[in-house]
Amino acid sequence: MSAKPPSLHNDHHEKIDADSHYNVFNEHVGREEVVDDDIERAFDPPIPNQEKDDPYLVQFKPGDRENPRNFSRPRKWFITAFTAFLCFCVAVGSSMPTGNLEGAAKDLHVSSEAINLSITLFVAGFGFGPMVFAPLSEVFGRWIIYVVSGFLYFIFNLPCALAPNIATLLAGRMIAGLAASVPMTNVGGTLSDIWTPEEKGIPMAVFSSVLFIGPAAGPLVGGAITSGTNELRGWRYIYWTLFAFTGLVWIFTLFTHETLAIRILQRRAQKLRKETGDNRYQTEHERNPVQLKKVITISLLRPFEMLLKEPILIFFSLYLCLIYSLLYLMFFAYPIVFAEGHGFNPLQTGLCFLSIVIGICFAMAFILFIMEPASRRRVAKRGYPVPEDRLPLMFRGSVLLPISLFILAWTSMPSVHWAGCLIGGIPTGASFTMIYIAANSYIVDCYIKHAASALAAKTLLRSLCGAAVPLFVNQMFHAMHNQWAFTLLALVSVLMGPIPFFFYKFGPSMRAKSQFASGDDD
Repeated sequence: MSAKPPSLHNDHHEKIDADSHYNVFNEHVGREEVVDDDIERAFDPPIPNQEKDDPYLVQFKPGDRENPRNFSRPRKWFITAFTAFLCFCVAVGSSMPTGNLEGAAKDLHVSSEAINLSITLFVAGFGFGPMVFAPLSEVFGRWIIYVVSGFLYFIFNLPCALAPNIATLLAGRMIAGLAASVPMTNVGGTLSDIWTPEEKGIPMAVFSSVLFIGPAAGPLVGGAITSGTNELRGWRYIYWTLFAFTGLVWIFTLFTHETLAIRILQRRAQKLRKETGDNRYQTEHERNPVQLKKVITISLLRPFEMLLKEPILIFFSLYLCLIYSLLYLMFFAYPIVFAEGHGFNPLQTGLCFLSIVIGICFAMAFILFIMEPASRRRVAKRGYPVPEDRLPLMFRGSVLLPISLFILAWTSMPSVHWAGCLIGGIPTGASFTMIYIAANSYIVDCYIKHAASALAAKTLLRSLCGAAVPLFVNQMFHAMHNQWAFTLLALVSVLMGPIPFFFYKFGPSMRAKSQFASGDDD
């Protein structure tokens, strides 16, 4: 125990460096759980100088096999695959019920607006959950948070499947949504536990694809489950499937292991104290306990302060609100276009979402094989990275988005062959991915020291906007008709389009004046 390793906290939450800064996947969802500078000090407060050979300071030795960074590559990839699968389980669960909302409304004798709240409340949970669960996972560890939240997500699908009335269904979906936010919150921290910044590119690509493919696949899965069933009962089969699926996933979660270095060392110290009877064996964090109250206070209050004061965060959050809203709008617009307009059944309507999935896959390949190498060359030529290196990807997405929406607008009429609308779904999915990844990365790079608060603010606003979509989308499309509803959305995306171009030019000067943003030399 005498060899002193690098600082555990700094090893766990790296700041952006020249090697990882330009990796578009590294800084996307991996930064969904970045710890603020003030929060870091709460977890890692100043401590008295320790002797290098302090025999009672429990820490990792160089090459220690229990250090998550030293796990074997197969074990790291298993953890990566499983956390991605957890996120898929959550993402697909958010949209699966859209496969038969009409049947649920008829069975429970409520309006379409009321039944759409089952989507609204679930998605809203994505916004509120991370503000509490992210700091808790840093204190109590990843594993216990995964297990507790996974159980809640699993068990609260049961009242949804059995719901005798709309109130029971909505209560179950609301609690399930809060619990389901945990995998989305924790995955960035989990991957940072086991991968170095240089290694995280492909793992983040895997997670990023799941983030978009999961919701897009939900209507397909829901439609397949209810295809050929009684309309008034089919919607319950969706929730029974979710209940069984999440229960199976939760059982597997019980057999996973902790990846947070601090918790692993605490268990080692506890074992040493028990074996030796000597209470002097402690970790650095046990000698200087976490100020949990301070961490939670910062996590809850600072995001709102930044959302009121930071123009960069405000405008990019609004753009991401548009993207997230459009993603969830498609779950209701596609049934109107294909089911009502062309007579598709739920399974056929669900298959139409594959066009969006194809676009997402194209965008991921474009980013990985074209944009990332170009970004590397740009940084190498300049000699240092800047946040604006993220924006060329967003340029392309912001141009592609209105084009794709105009295609959807004028191919979504019943008089036009349905293939035209499917073709429009491909660039739509691609533009969602490009804008979302680039904007998230830019926010993180601008607010390095306060990235957690910036992302929490963005996530809350984004989720609330996405949650609001089901409340008006049916009325909007029926009142305006498909072509004009999509045209309006295309015009909104045109208005948003200049945002990345504006900040590419004026971003550095705005960051220099910001209270929270980091300068280029930080």
